[in-house]
Amino acid sequence: MNAHDRDFAGNDLARLHYGDGEYAVLRPGRYVLCAVTGVRIPLEQLRYWSALLQEAYASPAEALKRWRETSG
Repeated sequence: MNAHDRDFAGNDLARLHYGDGEYAVLRPGRYVLCAVTGVRIPLEQLRYWSALLQEAYASPAEALKRWRETSG
């Protein structure tokens, strides 16, 4: 699936299942939200997420912040 597919929802929030090193698209869209900041992350720029928490992060800083919050 790509941005030129007819059924691709151009401005919608995507829903993903985050795995180790990859993710699966459950609902097509152009972006996901950072779990820490709420900023939109275009799928083509998504690099950081937690498979355990099923969350996306805008940068390594947000990923580290969440890890510290959840790891005690």
